[in-house]
Amino acid sequence: MQSTLVFFMIASAVATLAVLARGIIIMARGQDVTGEQSNRMMSLRVALQALAILFIVILFLINRPG
Repeated sequence: MQSTLVFFMIASAVATLAVLARGIIIMARGQDVTGEQSNRMMSLRVALQALAILFIVILFLINRPG
């Protein structure tokens, strides 16, 4: 159970990094004039970060003493 949660936590962190990098590339190229893609990337990044934090909290709750 714990190894599965650790895997999902790492996967969500890597996905967050990938979305962050993609958003930076989109902004750096200057092709997104309306900012629609940048906003979508930012929303996706925040959702993935929340997911990663959720997995961390679950791991802490499972491993707490007592």
